[in-house]
Amino acid sequence: MPRELRVSVGQWSSAGRKAVNQDSHGSLVPEEPLLGSKGVTVAIADGIGSSEVSQVASQSAIRGFLSDYYCTSDAWSVKTSAQRVLLALNSWLHSQTRRSPFRYERDKGYVCTFSALVVKSSTAHLFHVGDSRIWRVSGGSLEQLTRDHRVVVSSEESYLARALGADAQLSIEFQALSVEEGDVFVLTTDGVHEHVDGRSIAEAIAACPEDLDLAARRIVEQAFEAGSPDNLTTMIARVDSLPEPAASEILRQISDLPLPPVLEARDLFDGYRIHRRLHASHRSHIHLATDLDSGRCVVLKTPSVDLLESPGYLERFQMEEWVARRIDSPHVLKPCATHRKRNYLYVVTEFIEGRTLAQWMVDNPVPSLDTVRGIVEQIAKGLQAFHSLEMLHQDLRPENIMIDTSGTVKIIDFGSTRVAGLAESDKLFAPDQILGTYQYTAPEYFLGEGGSNRSDVFSLGVIAYQMLRGRLPYGARVAQCRTRAALGKLVYETVLDDRREIPLWIDGVLKKAVHPDPARRYAELSEFVYDLHHPPRTFPGGARPPLLESHPLLFWKGLSLLLATLLLLELVTRRAP
Repeated sequence: MPRELRVSVGQWSSAGRKAVNQDSHGSLVPEEPLLGSKGVTVAIADGIGSSEVSQVASQSAIRGFLSDYYCTSDAWSVKTSAQRVLLALNSWLHSQTRRSPFRYERDKGYVCTFSALVVKSSTAHLFHVGDSRIWRVSGGSLEQLTRDHRVVVSSEESYLARALGADAQLSIEFQALSVEEGDVFVLTTDGVHEHVDGRSIAEAIAACPEDLDLAARRIVEQAFEAGSPDNLTTMIARVDSLPEPAASEILRQISDLPLPPVLEARDLFDGYRIHRRLHASHRSHIHLATDLDSGRCVVLKTPSVDLLESPGYLERFQMEEWVARRIDSPHVLKPCATHRKRNYLYVVTEFIEGRTLAQWMVDNPVPSLDTVRGIVEQIAKGLQAFHSLEMLHQDLRPENIMIDTSGTVKIIDFGSTRVAGLAESDKLFAPDQILGTYQYTAPEYFLGEGGSNRSDVFSLGVIAYQMLRGRLPYGARVAQCRTRAALGKLVYETVLDDRREIPLWIDGVLKKAVHPDPARRYAELSEFVYDLHHPPRTFPGGARPPLLESHPLLFWKGLSLLLATLLLLELVTRRAP
């Protein structure tokens, strides 16, 4: 039986010498599949003493984080999921203060510190705002992993520099650390760590290895006995076991299904009637079929017999349907739901009556600029649906794009998609893997640097260039580059030719979209699409801004020089006989 993530949690909280406990804490160890996709969460919050409602803030922060974090998309990374939840909680708490009698006194409003530890796979993700702390037991003492967001004015006076709900904007301290079995993390509020040293905390944990709640209670009692006047809260999280590498439950839900037989026309297969083969390659076999229950015409995709011995390929094949079910866009192929029991490993999708973009380019060797713009815009909308879920397509090419009879463009293949939420826990998604077709793959992949949204922009830029020029901007030279020096020698070939009239600024837009350096490429698809329709001021042929707007300092220096010259000429003229 494969190992899974197991984390033991101990916790104790006390009002101490105060009448009200403004601290709040909580943890959640979910079952699969959430355990694999989201991990184990431990969080602590501390209300500020100057506020009579900060216990509401701390309780709301803990409850909201533990519930909302597990409701975020399982395609998102831990960082994105947690930060979006915290930003939403911050906005809500800040708005509560603005609506309250304390709207001009934030220290009396709905404000609290917040620290959270999320353990997913073999990584600990830390999120921190304020002066509560996250520690790791190191030897016989503690290593402080977070820093206090507190400004010290004097030995008698200090104040929080950051807190949840204090301002409309929130800066969250984040870090990710590799963990090993046996690692112990400790979360404390300032009422504890200002009165108990790290060695005493570590000793209390070592003395109660089988009862972490008791260890947390003893630490709280030590702080109280040391004279702490504040609320007291301690949480302890110990990593008991880590999952095996590439142990993503999400992708293994149907791993026990047998591989399908070789399909032929008129075969009856798992509730489908096979009509004909649409496509066959070393990666998959695609057939047109009819769902016998609904009568609907569908596409049935089965694994290639050439790669059946590759576990990585089979997992990616399963992931294709997983990705499709999470994307809702008219420009992305839709999966077909079925209520029958599945007896084999395959994927069923909608049938698109049309042709691939590759065939379309053969049929339309000299398309108009407006036509190309329309196709690029539709592809970009499909890609944006991927990017909004922290997915990179990574294999955008004309063969993976369909144009139906109504002119709608759809992305149809997701076998190389990188999902941030899965990449955190599965080595199947190693960033140095090159999964796309070399002619359309961004240069950074060949350097082993992994991809970003800009990488998909590169692929789309190459396709746009190819539609206009009939060839690739760098030929096949990109795939041969393995160093930055080699990339620097790539020479972009202009898209301009004698076959059609293309504005000069379009060449500049495409050159930027396919720039070898991702930092000099478009950061977002929307920017690329916008510039394809509007002459950018920064490219030749675009509208040039006045000097006062583009270089105001140069304008005023030039004007001052001109006035000084005129004044000098006036003086010389007056002195002349």
